[in-house]
Amino acid sequence: METRVSRLLKTKYPVIQGGMAWVAEYHLAAAVSNAGGLGLIGAASAPPEVVREQIREVKKRTDKPFGVNVMLLNPNAADVARIVIEEGVPVVTTGAGSPAKFMEAWKQAGVTVIPVVASVAMAKMMERAGADAVVAEGMESGGHIGAQTTMALVPQVADAVQIPVIAAGGIADGRGVAAALMLGAEGVQMGTRFITAKESIVHPGYKERVIKARDIDSEVTGMSTGHPIRVLRNQMSREYLKMEKEGASFEELEHLTLGSLRKAVVDGDVVHGSLMAGQSAGLVKKEQTCEEILTELMQEATELLTKTFE
Repeated sequence: METRVSRLLKTKYPVIQGGMAWVAEYHLAAAVSNAGGLGLIGAASAPPEVVREQIREVKKRTDKPFGVNVMLLNPNAADVARIVIEEGVPVVTTGAGSPAKFMEAWKQAGVTVIPVVASVAMAKMMERAGADAVVAEGMESGGHIGAQTTMALVPQVADAVQIPVIAAGGIADGRGVAAALMLGAEGVQMGTRFITAKESIVHPGYKERVIKARDIDSEVTGMSTGHPIRVLRNQMSREYLKMEKEGASFEELEHLTLGSLRKAVVDGDVVHGSLMAGQSAGLVKKEQTCEEILTELMQEATELLTKTFE
C-alpha cells in the first residue's frame, strides 16, 4: 500500500507507531520499522543522553527508517532536538506545542518533521511552519488527548492543508485504516495496538488489561486541569476522578499520578498505575509480533478498499 505518507517516510506501509512514553523504546521501534512501518522512540521527559542511547540501539537492530517523538514541553526538548540531528534520525514527530523554533535546523539536516495536532488551526499553523505532514489525533487516543473525534477531525484537517495527513485515535485494525483513508488521511498512527506487541517491553499485567478491555473500559481524567488523559479504569483513575469532582488542586492531582505510568509499564501495577490506552483497546484481542500486526492490518485494509472500489 503506497501513499504520499509511505513515500515520505520511505516505509513499506503508511503506518506509524505512536511515541508513547515508557512504551515506545528501542525494542518496539526497531521491530515496527523492520516489519514495514515507522517505529518511534518516545523521548518524553527522558534525559537527552538516554534518548541518544535509544537511537543508537535502534540503529543496531534495523537499517530501516525510524523516528523520535519529541515532547516540546520537556525542559530538555532543545537538547533532544540537537541529538536528533547529530544522530541522523530521519523522522521526528512532535507533541505538546509548536516545533517552529527547531524547524529550520531540522529541515537543513534533512529531517522529516511531522507534528501531532488536535485542531484544524494547529494543522494549518504547522503547514505554514514547514511541516512535511501532520498527525491528526482524535480524542479516542490513549494518553494526552484533544477535544475532537477522529471521525470529525481528520476530514476537516485533510480539507485544510496540502501536506499529507496521518490519522490517529481509535485505529487498531484494517477497518480503521480503510476508514482513515476514506476520510482523507494517507496513513495512520497507532499506539494502543502496539502496547501488546510481543516485542513491547510493557509488563504482561498491563498488556493483559488492554487485551481484556471492553468498549467502555477507558475514561478521561484531568478534564478540570486542562490536561485530559485517557486511561483504562482502575483504582487510581477512580480516585483521581473522585478528587477532581471534589475540587482538588492541580498539585494534589499531580501528586497522585506521580510516577504512575512507570508503575504500570515497568512494574505492572494495574491498580495504582496509569494504564494509558485508547478506546480501541476493545479491539485488541491478542499479543502478536509487530510483523503479524502490520501484515494483518494491511491485508484487511486492502481487502476492504478493493471491495469498496469494485
